[in-house]
Amino acid sequence: MAKGIGNGYPLGAIITTPEIAESLNKALHFNTYGGNPVACAIGSAVLDVIEEEGIQANAAHVGEAFIKGMMDLRDEFEVIGDVRGKGLMLGMELVTDKQSRLPLPAAEVNAIWERCKDMGILIGKGGLNGNVFRIKPPMCITEDDARFACEVMRLSFKEHKSQ
Repeated sequence: MAKGIGNGYPLGAIITTPEIAESLNKALHFNTYGGNPVACAIGSAVLDVIEEEGIQANAAHVGEAFIKGMMDLRDEFEVIGDVRGKGLMLGMELVTDKQSRLPLPAAEVNAIWERCKDMGILIGKGGLNGNVFRIKPPMCITEDDARFACEVMRLSFKEHKSQ
């Protein structure tokens, strides 16, 4: 784990089984930030905020609403071949049509992606063919934010469809 656990501060964490952790004793490992007390205090404070403010529960709740909105878009537009994810780690696969499921050409993916950006949402792209929108908003996102994002995507897909 990294990035979010320090809320912007350089911090990472490892979660593993006792057996794997024991195997690490067989070699020398070095980490510049290993055991840094400031980083540890920041990580602990971040975890406290996540618990106290119910941010994990919010991510699960809003994630369900967000993926439902994305599934509605999938049902509306032929170029959305799949919607997947859990919590707030979501993906939307763009295809030429639902039957062939061939990847939507990069120029078309980029046009939709740029239109979304122009209207105020920043999303990533990924997948083997670069045709999957990777949607990973901050855990404090609200349902209104998710609805806004879905509406922006709807407008972008409508514009693509009309061309």
